[in-house]
Amino acid sequence: MFVPRESLDTVRDALFAAGAGRIGGYERCCWYSEGTGTFVGGEGTAPAVGEAGVEERVPELRLETVYPVAKHGDVIAALKLAHPYEEPAFDVYELVP
Repeated sequence: MFVPRESLDTVRDALFAAGAGRIGGYERCCWYSEGTGTFVGGEGTAPAVGEAGVEERVPELRLETVYPVAKHGDVIAALKLAHPYEEPAFDVYELVP
């Protein structure tokens, strides 16, 4: 997922509370790196950054973590509740042994 730096800890805490970030005996496991997100909000949108109809370039962090499939609904709900964006961008990849 992509998150503004100032929201990193809020989003991480919500994901971890929902059951994400556990690897063996370790908790709160994640990885993040810096990048730039771009978007243009369409008609009827209310961007958290910038304004609709204008291309925005926003410094963001790509945040990755893991969670058991049984926690999928809880983790996605926590992400959407904690994330400051109207439409948070995220990907879900199944890890196959």
